Amino acid sequence: MPSSVPPTAPRPDPQLRRAQRTDLLLRIAVIWLLLLATAWVAQPYLASLWFSVSGPRTVTARGELAPAETSTIELFKRVSPSVVHVFAQSSRRSPSLFEQQQGGVQSGSGVIWDAAGHVITNNHVIQGASALGARLSTGEFVTARVVGTAPNYDLAVLQLERPRAALRPIAIGSSSDLQVGQSAFAIGSPYGLEQTLTTGIVSALQRRLPTAAAHEVSGVIQTDAAINPGNSGGPLLDSAGRLIGLNTAIISGSGASAGIGFAIPVDSVNRIATALIKTGTVPVPGIGIIAADENEAARLGIDGVVVVRTLPDSPAARAGLTGASETGMVEDVIVGANGQEIHSMSDLAGMLERVGIGNEIKLQVIRDGRARTVNVQVTDIARLRRS
Repeated sequence: MPSSVPPTAPRPDPQLRRAQRTDLLLRIAVIWLLLLATAWVAQPYLASLWFSVSGPRTVTARGELAPAETSTIELFKRVSPSVVHVFAQSSRRSPSLFEQQQGGVQSGSGVIWDAAGHVITNNHVIQGASALGARLSTGEFVTARVVGTAPNYDLAVLQLERPRAALRPIAIGSSSDLQVGQSAFAIGSPYGLEQTLTTGIVSALQRRLPTAAAHEVSGVIQTDAAINPGNSGGPLLDSAGRLIGLNTAIISGSGASAGIGFAIPVDSVNRIATALIKTGTVPVPGIGIIAADENEAARLGIDGVVVVRTLPDSPAARAGLTGASETGMVEDVIVGANGQEIHSMSDLAGMLERVGIGNEIKLQVIRDGRARTVNVQVTDIARLRRS
């Protein structure tokens, strides 16, 4: 019998196989995308279910504070009891840049100077006030009165009246040996927020700061420690917690801290506060001249201090200095003092302050194009004007 041969199986179509593989991959991809989308949607709910804490968290041990932190904390604890919040009831409607004023009450800061209850602050904080008071770090509010003011230096001394708490006078440092870059700390009541500490550095030294009395304070300290309205009259401290300056002004386009603040140097504060406590006034070194406005001198092309007139029986008059003539002709122009050039009244005032009352200053004076040297004794012109 003839043998039977099994039929040959048909060979699969290659295109069909490729289509089947593609379809399978697409199905797998769609399934993975669905799984991923589901996981993404469910993730917040699952995380909340699995990882939410049902009770208070366990506190992680911190360890020791850094040495810089510890020293700053100790500085604040040590000095803050010597800083007060000063309030002045005033009828003025427009506060100066560096005051915080609400409801007719302007406020600033101050430092406790001695155990007798004297407080040093800025003159512009209490200027025009009808009633004064201060809040101590303990929260006690104490009425105060003015002992003396020095508008030329924007300083004032107050006397706290019958405080119940023991007073802690602030430690006094020196501003003569300060260095740019050393740490600086400010404590005060910016915007009425009492006992506020800010930190920074001494940014610059020997700045000049004009006051409301048309006088410039020399040797002013510049700092980037944040200073705002209400810090006025508060202390600027070194890293030892010693007073190195009294915060007094800022440069700012908005009225808020821009990292440029100024403090009256403590060496000046120490000298002026002592005089105010003793006599209620502070000597103002001068020679007894009335000078022309600096803008007027510049308009005339004169570089120096133009003498308009001399006070009667003043050291300048006795030394032969002469003011402008009746026709307005310029006579004497002071161009130098003790070998240093003088360009403005501020330069001369700074030199007179360094020379000191009772001492002689050697002035270089030009008259009619000729230079001469004149020795003039520095005197207290505040007393001269009162006599």
